[in-house]
Amino acid sequence: MKQHQNATPSVHYDVIIVGGGQAGLSVSYHLQKLGVNHIVFEKNRVAHSWRADRWDTFCLVTPNWQCRLPDFPYQGNDPQGFMLKDEIVEYVEAFAQKVNAPLREGVAVTRVCRSKSGKLEVTTSEGQFSADHLVVATGGYDIPIVPDYAHSLPKHITQVHSMHYRNPEQLPPGEVLVVGSGQSGVQIVEDLHLAGRKVHLAVGTAPRSPRLYRGREATEWLYDLGFYDLTVDRHPLGDAVRHKTNHYMTGRDGGHEIDLRKFALEGVRLYGSMVNIRGARLEFKPDLTKNLDDADKIYVNIRNDIDRYIAENDIDAPVEPPFRKLWEPDFDPISVDANEAGITSIVWAIGFRPDYSWIELPAFDDRGHPRFRRGVTDVAGLYFIGLPWLNTWGSGRFLGIAEDAEYLAVEIAERLSNSRVGRLG
Repeated sequence: MKQHQNATPSVHYDVIIVGGGQAGLSVSYHLQKLGVNHIVFEKNRVAHSWRADRWDTFCLVTPNWQCRLPDFPYQGNDPQGFMLKDEIVEYVEAFAQKVNAPLREGVAVTRVCRSKSGKLEVTTSEGQFSADHLVVATGGYDIPIVPDYAHSLPKHITQVHSMHYRNPEQLPPGEVLVVGSGQSGVQIVEDLHLAGRKVHLAVGTAPRSPRLYRGREATEWLYDLGFYDLTVDRHPLGDAVRHKTNHYMTGRDGGHEIDLRKFALEGVRLYGSMVNIRGARLEFKPDLTKNLDDADKIYVNIRNDIDRYIAENDIDAPVEPPFRKLWEPDFDPISVDANEAGITSIVWAIGFRPDYSWIELPAFDDRGHPRFRRGVTDVAGLYFIGLPWLNTWGSGRFLGIAEDAEYLAVEIAERLSNSRVGRLG
């Protein structure tokens, strides 16, 4: 017989935070300052995704000075550098110690729904809880995306998602196809290429960015230009910007830009966007030239924005030569036979999709993405944090989490106060 969901008494909190990473801990930090009763549930350990879901040579793409968790900025001796994976884990763990949140690790939240009394009922691996407010801080990287046609690939060709890629030695001998040219894809290509592996890359629509330009790190220029403070409601694309891919570059070996045309000159085989697999035949759109040109257009636009800022503010900065293409494809290849090319493994680097199936509340669009403004949904008591473009370009990064967390904490505290006044009145 099915048990009634209220048969077991639940422990009540003013606020429950789901996710004990940097975003959830940042909200906890501000809630503690405001004296709000809450608990944080983390299904794994603090910094789990940084520790377990990144490759061995992973490092930040943004410089260390952008690590600005609430009252806990980067304090190392290399603010212009890029923290390696283990250093990121140490930074987040140190922040967790500072926050000293009411944290329960190893507790998975499996269901959130509205009770008849109006409270948010939260089912976990350790029992029932309820809350007036719930903050979802689980990120949007739940389910690795692998296309349906991947099942057509012959069994002798190894497949691995970027989430599970660790190092070149993990893959069998032979050539490797990386599918996807976002930040993860191009960095994995470089990892394989530097290890002497023969690499193929299916190039998607991701844009690219300069790393150093006119004597300065490009993200420093962009910070001064106010790019990281640009809000969703002021962006030309509006909410659609939340689904755009980040610019690719790398922090490896002190940081440098990545030009796929340079990779091609060094022997990496480039194709357009992958569209299908028929046995060992891998098929691509004839869009390689367009994708390379579009990425370069964004790259040049960023340089132009910096040039204008330098001119308007009469800044003394070295002049750089005009952009030029290092390589052009003779044609856009539309297929390759994996066996003939010697491809023995594929790394899927086409991203993730969120899994909010455990939230049984009407807060999502037709694509399963949450609807909100600055993390506040139209569903009473439900909030999100730690997502790209939650409010600004910096929202999904260490740079912008503090501001987003403080905003949500203050909003929640005010609503709790108003509801108590209402009950007393």
